[in-house]
Amino acid sequence: LNSSKGKLVNVSGISIGKGFSGNQKRHNFRIGPMTHGSKNHRAPGSIGAGTYPGKVIKGKKMAGRLGGGQVTIKKLPIININAEQNLLIIKGSVPGKPGNLLQITAI
Repeated sequence: LNSSKGKLVNVSGISIGKGFSGNQKRHNFRIGPMTHGSKNHRAPGSIGAGTYPGKVIKGKKMAGRLGGGQVTIKKLPIININAEQNLLIIKGSVPGKPGNLLQITAI
């Protein structure tokens, strides 16, 4: 067990869900001008061309649910292993809320 100290692991889990969010928070869009009579403060802007193709292209970045998906944090070092208390101490942040199930894989 002591030979595993310092080895690197990948940690996978479900990230924290943040609910429905707009383009600025979800995709880091810039805000529109706040002065000179502009009414385009947090609007997404154009979502596509007009007559042709006459539809919104698949994969267009729009507002929607943020977070709550599978996330993998790679190359986190193992600090310590406590076999008596069944603990694996890893340096760094891991996805999800406290008590979330995680999948830890060796590199």
